[in-house]
Formats: sequence, structure tokens, C-alpha cells
Amino acid sequence: MLVVHVHVHVKPEWVTAFKTATLANARASLQEPGVARFDVQQQQEDPTRFVLVEAYRTPDAPAAHKATAHYAVWRDTVAPMMAEPRSAVKFTHLFPPDDQ
Repeated sequence: MLVVHVHVHVKPEWVTAFKTATLANARASLQEPGVARFDVQQQQEDPTRFVLVEAYRTPDAPAAHKATAHYAVWRDTVAPMMAEPRSAVKFTHLFPPDDQ
């Protein structure tokens, strides 16, 4: 399983709109066969900072996710909300086992 942490810094005036758009994208993403999890985290100390934790079942699933209509809507909607470009870090899932 591939896990991607997407770090996002949003302009303060866009936090509520970003959360609305991102939660809609997360809900739709969970319907994709290649998506095992799609978590949205907001930092407590700085509510303009978010981490999206995306867990994919296959190496091809991230590309399939980025080809969906809901991802395109999210990407285009949140682009002007960014305080800086988002970044991503990829991880290999180790535990718990995928079948749990």
C-alpha cells in the first residue's frame, strides 16, 4: 500500500471554503476502488495548515485518482486558496497488515 501525506497551507480567509471543498473530495475519493483511506487533518496550533493522508491499494491508484472529475474540481477550486504550493511525501505502509 502507498500512503501519501499532502501538506497544504491555506490563506486564513479561505480555511472554511478549503475544508468544504476538501471534505467533498475526500468523500468522493473513498468511492474509488484504489483508495483505501482518505483522511483530512487540520493542525491545532495553526488552523491554516492541513495534511491529507491518502492510502492507495495499488501503485496505479494515485494516477487514477488524479484522473477523476472530483479531483479536477477540487484542484481547480482550491488553487487560489493556497498560501504556498502544496507538497507531498510518499510512504510505504508497513503496519497494520493490509488485511486488517
